Amino acid sequence: MASPPVLLGIETSCDDTAAAVLDGTTVRANVVSSQHEVHADYGGVVPELASRNHERHIGPVVQRALDEANLVPSDLDGVAVTYGPGLPGALLVGLSFAKAFAYACGCPLLGVNHLEGHAYSAHIDGHGPPEPYLCLIVSGGHTQLVHVKRPGTYTVIGQTRDDAAGEAFDKVAQMLSLGYPGGPAVDRLAQQGDAAFHDFPRSSFEDLSFSFSGLKTSVLYFLRDVPDQERDDFIATHRADLCASFQQAVVDVLVDAVHRAARATDVEHVAVVGGVSANSGLRTAIQTLGADEGLHIHLPDHAFCTDNAAMIATVARQRWPAASPETLDINPRLALA
Repeated sequence: MASPPVLLGIETSCDDTAAAVLDGTTVRANVVSSQHEVHADYGGVVPELASRNHERHIGPVVQRALDEANLVPSDLDGVAVTYGPGLPGALLVGLSFAKAFAYACGCPLLGVNHLEGHAYSAHIDGHGPPEPYLCLIVSGGHTQLVHVKRPGTYTVIGQTRDDAAGEAFDKVAQMLSLGYPGGPAVDRLAQQGDAAFHDFPRSSFEDLSFSFSGLKTSVLYFLRDVPDQERDDFIATHRADLCASFQQAVVDVLVDAVHRAARATDVEHVAVVGGVSANSGLRTAIQTLGADEGLHIHLPDHAFCTDNAAMIATVARQRWPAASPETLDINPRLALA
């Protein structure tokens, strides 16, 4: 039996410069350089700044991953890199580096879809859900329900019509002066608040699509209706309650959609992945759904919920050795299926 491949993963789709070394099902290194401080003053990611910072950090991040894995480039069997979706400039930095690195190493280059990476983040340790399974990808840029029928075969059965759930978390956090990124801050405060403080609206569509723009706007209008001279004190007093109420609305929408989708697809296994899958309220609610409905719930470790390169290398491992290497003219792509 052939030994498992040793793969370098590279991920630069947004504002995290990430590299990982995967040796079979063992993560020998997982390095993520965050740009949160760079973008905090803007309340979100500035694409040009993201690209420039990827240029600065991609080399050192890859070198650190190799050092932590105690490997040199010639020890690698392949290089896997995110080709999309994401910020075009950011993707090009990772792609350009990966092309040159793979060429210099003389090893295959494999392009990986960022969303496919998230879908397989629950497989990093080799114990992910068996196909077919339902996957909820929920992050700052994406909210999708995907029916994973077999490796490489996906059907998107629901996705957001406007904002992603993670984007709504960030925008509401900005309204409440919680800084960027807002999701973790909202989650921390929500655990101290009363989710029944205010009943924010929940969207629901028969076609399993999502919408979070109305919820975000509802929070804005709720705060706007507080008299100007009282608003700051009101937010300071009820910030945790507002976080809890908003978070409960998002969680209810996501869990309800997963429930209906699981019945429609008749699956027994459900994976919830992406940055928002680290949210404590969502993790608790989805596990409760699993217990109530007899579903096997799969959640990645917290370290692999947000953007990382181990998930990119995992997709390449799933395809190895049957995958055809990419040529050096690989460009950013967008579709999952």
